Amino acid sequence: MKMLYSGYQAWNDMLAPARFGAQIALSFRDKMGPVADWAMPRRMFAMMDVFQGAKLTHRRPAYAIRPVETGNALVPVREEVALDMPFGNLLHFAKDDVETAQPKVLVVAPMSGHFATLLRNTVQTLLRDHDVYITDWKNARDVPLSAGRFGFDDYVDYIMTFMQELGPGSHLVSVCQPCVPAMAAVSIMSEDKDPATPRSMTLMGGPIDTRAAPTVVNELANEQTLEWFEDNLISMVPMRYAGRGRRVYPGFLQLSAFMSMNMDRHGAAHRELYQLLADGKQVEADRIKTFYEEYFAVLDMTAEFYLETVDKVFQRTLLAKGELTYRGRKVNPGAIRNTALLTVEGEKDDVCAVGQTAAAHALCTGLRPHLKRHHLQPGVGHYGVFSGSKWEKQVYPQVRNMILAMN
Repeated sequence: MKMLYSGYQAWNDMLAPARFGAQIALSFRDKMGPVADWAMPRRMFAMMDVFQGAKLTHRRPAYAIRPVETGNALVPVREEVALDMPFGNLLHFAKDDVETAQPKVLVVAPMSGHFATLLRNTVQTLLRDHDVYITDWKNARDVPLSAGRFGFDDYVDYIMTFMQELGPGSHLVSVCQPCVPAMAAVSIMSEDKDPATPRSMTLMGGPIDTRAAPTVVNELANEQTLEWFEDNLISMVPMRYAGRGRRVYPGFLQLSAFMSMNMDRHGAAHRELYQLLADGKQVEADRIKTFYEEYFAVLDMTAEFYLETVDKVFQRTLLAKGELTYRGRKVNPGAIRNTALLTVEGEKDDVCAVGQTAAAHALCTGLRPHLKRHHLQPGVGHYGVFSGSKWEKQVYPQVRNMILAMN
């Protein structure tokens, strides 16, 4: 499958002239005056708009964080790279003129085919009351081979390094897939009595123990051997990119897997988009376009990180069994004694079902009961745990209160 990426690239190159032509045609829309609003031209432009927008991109979208209300003031937010590392930056959403110091929070974003901007709403909400940082992962196809490998243990290293950069008294919020390496990092830091060990750890919709309530995602991960995943899903970055020759799990394959689970819904969304554009309902159409601009921005993962995650998290569930190691050292969640634990699950989560994240409580045997909390959010799926109205109004207060209690 080494040539899979090259085949994908060739297909994109073949479609590029048609997409460019559609963009050129769309640029004439504003020059046509009232004629552009006739039914037939609207339908033609709608078709071209949908076609040129239905493409994958490989660059991180903008976070576009709006000014946030802090205290009685509306405060602008600016992005600063606090730490630049080969496979990801520690990105700080800095706020000026904040009267009182706010708790520092590291948001650990998934490395699962999309950029960390998928957590834009999570960050936007946390910024009301916190000094927020995020693991801003880089696209593996843009990282030269000279940067070395990046596997599961390296992910744990990055979390610990970022927490040390934030310093003592900080907090950690992990979303989805990285809940396992995040818990491993906190376990190691706790055992080592690292001063930067977070005061609280919030795990949201993460696969701590997939055996608790297996989903379709978990079943797919266990249908094949690890060798099958390596032989059929790992490809090599083409020569035109900085990461040329690096073995990766391409983001376009991960997106294809996600979309195949809900193909009818995605097809219906694009038909609705066409109709809204044809009817001249631009505001409603823009909502769908904005979602897919983010959804179609894909990130490649290094082969070693992807395969080790499939093996350790989804196939052998090593953390839950007490068998996970980090650099040859056993990971012991029982060493966590002073980091409060909050787990959050969504009632309708079909990616990390109810029970998978809550399993963390049984592993943290050294935590006293008053340092453990669990929140089950009714009526939400996976994304509703960390994005949307119920996240903002019902889940976020739980996170904020935990951080406040331990600050």
